[in-house]
Amino acid sequence: MRILIVDDERQITRVLRTSLQSSGYEVSVANNGMEAFNLFKSFAPDLVITDLSMPEMDGLELTRAIRRVSEVPIIVLSVREQEPIKVAALDEGADDYVTKPFSMQELLARVRANLRKGLRAEPPPAVLSVGDLHIDTATRRVKVRGVETHLTPKEFDLLLQLAGSPDHVLTHRHLLRSIWGPAGEDQPEYLRVLVAQLRKKLDSTDSSRYIESEPWVGYRLRGTPTTS
Repeated sequence: MRILIVDDERQITRVLRTSLQSSGYEVSVANNGMEAFNLFKSFAPDLVITDLSMPEMDGLELTRAIRRVSEVPIIVLSVREQEPIKVAALDEGADDYVTKPFSMQELLARVRANLRKGLRAEPPPAVLSVGDLHIDTATRRVKVRGVETHLTPKEFDLLLQLAGSPDHVLTHRHLLRSIWGPAGEDQPEYLRVLVAQLRKKLDSTDSSRYIESEPWVGYRLRGTPTTS
């Protein structure tokens, strides 16, 4: 499995590379966040280990950028042990936080745990059916009562999020982060507009038939799911 190490301290990257390669991982190294994000696209790592304080693009910015395109596990390594910075890293999408100096055996155990967690993530079924909605996740086509309905990419992403947990409320924050990334959390009007557009396309006669609002909390998709 592939691991991307991101740190501007060459001694740290040298030690990490040696230990991870000795454990059987394929390793690539970047010395700042910008270099790492460019390398991320071609190297396609299964896990990222990143420092926080780096030139050009720091670890928080890198985590935010990766989360816009991937759910790959991210472990943050940092000398900064204050609670607010740990919370910030985890809120931006990091899966784990390890304070320097660290035990290499502990870090390797965390790497194994996060890789296992990544492997357990299952892709959505090929077709989701919720009531009389049928969603083909491969072709991104949607049928309502047997009639195909054209959705924009963001409308489809919203419907897919809701259909993954029918009859359960998904919070505004969860939906904003899932569709627009961390930057979307500060733009709640995006979600209101998108929900209104999707409701009109799903049912022009009753805008709340499928998508139900939970005031101040979020939205749910009504129906009993089946998969095929």
